Amino acid sequence: MPGNDPAEAAAVVFGELPDFPHLPELPARGVGADMLGRTAALLVDLAVDVVPSGYRVASRPGHEHRRAVDLLRWDLDAVQEAREKAGVTPPVFKIQLAGPWTLGAGIELPRGHRVLTDRGALRDFTSSLLDGLAGHVAEVQARTGAPVVVQFDEPSLPAVLAGGLSTPSGYGNVPAVPAPEARQLLTTVIDGARRITDRPVILHCCAAKPPLGLLREAGADALAFDLAALDGASAAFLDEIGEVWDGGATLFLGAVPATAPGAPPSLKDVGEPAFRLADRLGFNRSVLAERAVPTPACGLAGATPEWMRRALSLTRDLGKAFVEPPEGW
Repeated sequence: MPGNDPAEAAAVVFGELPDFPHLPELPARGVGADMLGRTAALLVDLAVDVVPSGYRVASRPGHEHRRAVDLLRWDLDAVQEAREKAGVTPPVFKIQLAGPWTLGAGIELPRGHRVLTDRGALRDFTSSLLDGLAGHVAEVQARTGAPVVVQFDEPSLPAVLAGGLSTPSGYGNVPAVPAPEARQLLTTVIDGARRITDRPVILHCCAAKPPLGLLREAGADALAFDLAALDGASAAFLDEIGEVWDGGATLFLGAVPATAPGAPPSLKDVGEPAFRLADRLGFNRSVLAERAVPTPACGLAGATPEWMRRALSLTRDLGKAFVEPPEGW
């Protein structure tokens, strides 16, 4: 979300999304508030530091690591306060963090190579992440009084699978990770998160062509992606969406633009692509009420405060439209 005031962000979330609030992320606050720094703050017995190229494994927590931990604590304080002011206990509360492949792609080992190039280090990071997640979930539950749903963000996964990540020199690429290996590690974190929460687990990938089949095979209960990925989509990709949906997955459909479009969209404007998708794949439109959740297309950090509020309002109203489509849709 945009801005740097966690209290305001939490109040907006509980005001606009009372049935499915989430822990806001405010990356505009800088180092430690972004997805990687925030996730690193959860690691147990592992620390990171900041170097010119980004985050790097450190022997002990430094100033930037401690700052990330403090920012997360302040955000939890803000959420607790917002919930108490709202006077409600939500039916469920969502948290989100970087998945293992995005974390391993975005953090460097001491010599500058990415963590994912060392499979032993990657396993250590994954184990540490699940340990930290268990404590984090317990604290969120205590502060909100609600069951917690975990979302893993994997924006780097397509590049990991395609061998599209650069080496430290910048003159070469890290070898592609075979799909079975990528799937196995994702299964580890999905199963771990499900044991911790006893709730479904969401996998989010906002890349142009998210590997939905692989994510579903890894055990994800819900798949989140940008509906704009369907523009010019191949028949094979549409078939993949149909297969995972038909197989019981819930789709988190990124229907609402992440930044304000040139002309203010109506509810029908943002909703039509989801209804067209159901029609195109041969599903009864009731599938949108049963196994679909509308969301913004991706993060709202680049939005104006005004559009952020409007986007969340449209998202909430579109959820209602999935259940009871307005006349003429």
